[in-house]
Amino acid sequence: MRSPARAPGDTRQPRRDVGLYPAEPVVSSRGGSLGAPDAPVTAGEPALHERPPGRPGASRRAVVEAAAVVGSATLLSRVLGFARDMVVARAFGAGALTDAFFVAFRLPNLLRRLVAEGALSAAFIPVFTEYLTTRTPEETRRMLRAVAGTTLLVLTALTVTGIVAAPILVRVMAPGFFADPARGALTVRLTRLMFPYLFFVGLAALAMGVLNAHRRFFAPALAPVALNLGIIAAVVLVAPRLTQPVFGLAAGVVVGGLGQFLVQVPGLLAQGVLLRPALEPGHPAVRRCFRLMAPVVVGQSANQLNVLINTVIASFLGGGSVSYLYYADRLVEFPQGVFGIAIATAVLPTLSEHAARRETDALRHTLSFALRLAAFIGLPAAIGLWVLREPIVRVLYQRGQFGPTEAAGTAAAVGFYALGLVGWGGAKIGAQAFYALGDTRTPVKVAVGSMALNSLLALAFVRPLAHAGLALASAAAGTANAVLLIGLLRRRLGAAPSAETRRAWGRIVAGSLVLAVLLGAAVRLWPPPVGRTLEAAWLGTMILGAVGLYAAVHATLGSEEARLAWTFLRRRRTGKLH
Repeated sequence: MRSPARAPGDTRQPRRDVGLYPAEPVVSSRGGSLGAPDAPVTAGEPALHERPPGRPGASRRAVVEAAAVVGSATLLSRVLGFARDMVVARAFGAGALTDAFFVAFRLPNLLRRLVAEGALSAAFIPVFTEYLTTRTPEETRRMLRAVAGTTLLVLTALTVTGIVAAPILVRVMAPGFFADPARGALTVRLTRLMFPYLFFVGLAALAMGVLNAHRRFFAPALAPVALNLGIIAAVVLVAPRLTQPVFGLAAGVVVGGLGQFLVQVPGLLAQGVLLRPALEPGHPAVRRCFRLMAPVVVGQSANQLNVLINTVIASFLGGGSVSYLYYADRLVEFPQGVFGIAIATAVLPTLSEHAARRETDALRHTLSFALRLAAFIGLPAAIGLWVLREPIVRVLYQRGQFGPTEAAGTAAAVGFYALGLVGWGGAKIGAQAFYALGDTRTPVKVAVGSMALNSLLALAFVRPLAHAGLALASAAAGTANAVLLIGLLRRRLGAAPSAETRRAWGRIVAGSLVLAVLLGAAVRLWPPPVGRTLEAAWLGTMILGAVGLYAAVHATLGSEEARLAWTFLRRRRTGKLH
């Protein structure tokens, strides 16, 4: 049977359904580039930036360059984040007051991870990338305006609801706090003050999605710097002038959230993108984004419910338990953000483009490479955090109101959180691959199973290990999540691991074992000295020595990952992929 004749100028390709990808028409955009001279441009609106042409096969160098841009910006943000936490720890310590602040901050922050940076990014980037790749500039502009308008409406509703329902939310999140009515009331007031942060950071997440789809990664990754600066400024300049200094800290969160959006505006303008919202909820792209978002929200809810469950349990433990977990989580997020999440963020547009072009082999190879690169950096980082957890916490946090007891409690949680570092990175990358394929349901099912496992393990571990048992439960559940996702991807994408892949994993494991043995022996033979300055110098020497040892082992083994990781560390100045 013959295909129906097409009208002159109709560049649509026949509908294709190859099983892995959603069956949708693919539309050429006049030679594959947006912003071409013959592309229609609405008067008064800037043209979208020209889309770099797609290439067959995944470019490992492209992923490494993009991850390096994200990683370098994230590195700056995390360093400032450490400065922020040190300032907060020095001023407020780790006790009932900081527990109230961290629970109040966790509520809008949980929704940020759930809706804004989680579901919105996972659903928006693949759809927007498809529009950039296959549709006209006018269609892409209209799609973006419709998504922006709907996003503003949803963020406003969530923010108002959070402010009104703050007493209920706090009672669910930290029921143990209401044994002391003043502590519960303080947490509610802080929650109401900080909930507008969700609105601003949601706008920042939309801007991040637009820029990442254009392969511009630096400004979005740099955005959290604004939050850190806002909190530091609030602690130093505002909090001391208030009768209740913790409210100055909360105000810094809201100002920092606004800054996270504003810092990306120049990048949007440079791409010719103007976020002019239009209330068009019936637009096909909006409906598609919400269809993709719904299961992602459920899946992200499962992940964030792990945080909620741990917080609920910790609220019944001794004062400071919530703060210990917060400070420990912040430490472990440093390597996770600089390397693991950076790689996952950088790889999603590439995976989405391969999916849009039906390049299954390229998608599989890019995914395998991203997982290896994340493990190459994440596994030794986990070993270093485990072995050096106590001196790291003492050097970074132990000053002012944060004493030896708080340092010991935080270090115990750091050690167990570190065990999940590789698993969390692998799970993030695996989920990105499913999102690129248009499958948001599989990560949901796996995340729900992970949540159930976390709950069981948390209840089992909290009695013998107190708050540190909650960290161990999170690490174990995150690792199980990664193993299941990667196993399901292997079944879906087909093909057994190549000899190159098996050799690469062998090198990563061998190098990490050598590091674990020698670093552990070095710490036993040369324990940390007494005194903050001496211990800081000792810690720096140990970290540099460990990095040098790991690099030397992989140089001896001829590791490709070592060469590309070096590229990762050197590529800091450009977010444009070539």
